[in-house]
Amino acid sequence: MATETARTSNVAGSRHTGRRGTGLPRRAIVMTATIAGVAVTGLFLAACGSSSSPPSTPSTTPAAAAASTPPSTAASPAVAAGTVTLKTESTSLGVVLADGAGMTVYWFAADKGDTSACTGACAAAWPPVTGTPQAAAGVSLPGKLGTITRAGGVRQATYNGHPLYTFAADTAPGQVNGNDVDGFGAYWYAITIGASDTSTTSSGGGGW
Repeated sequence: MATETARTSNVAGSRHTGRRGTGLPRRAIVMTATIAGVAVTGLFLAACGSSSSPPSTPSTTPAAAAASTPPSTAASPAVAAGTVTLKTESTSLGVVLADGAGMTVYWFAADKGDTSACTGACAAAWPPVTGTPQAAAGVSLPGKLGTITRAGGVRQATYNGHPLYTFAADTAPGQVNGNDVDGFGAYWYAITIGASDTSTTSSGGGGW
């Protein structure tokens, strides 16, 4: 009987000692292990996410974009003028030289050589015909076509060496309101196109 009591005491003591060895109940141990596992998993996922993220590319600032764009090369005024078409037009004076729209072109008696004497307010009333002249398709012009260079590098068309202009008071093809007009220090003349020659048309005897 005493021996049985001693065994019972030893078993009870060992059970009591086993529970006290950890200092925590079994349920607390399980919960602690679970929380620790979640924390480790979270750290692992965070590390994977940070390692798999591609490196960020710095954005290009407007100043950097502007600096990397090569500056455009602006065309010179002479190039920008391109070509201008000349043809003939029937008027009250006969067949005259006209621009591609049929507007009569004129020459100015004050022009000397390859220099235009018409600038400023004069050029507003008598717009220069700008560009390299060429005859319209099917049109034969007996005179010589050429250009001069105006201030600023703009090419102005010439016919037989005379710079060409239109007249602001001509509002429709075939009008010759600028012929034999004295303006800005000299006379203006339309250019008639004859069968065998080219001459100016004026009532005052002007000519080239």
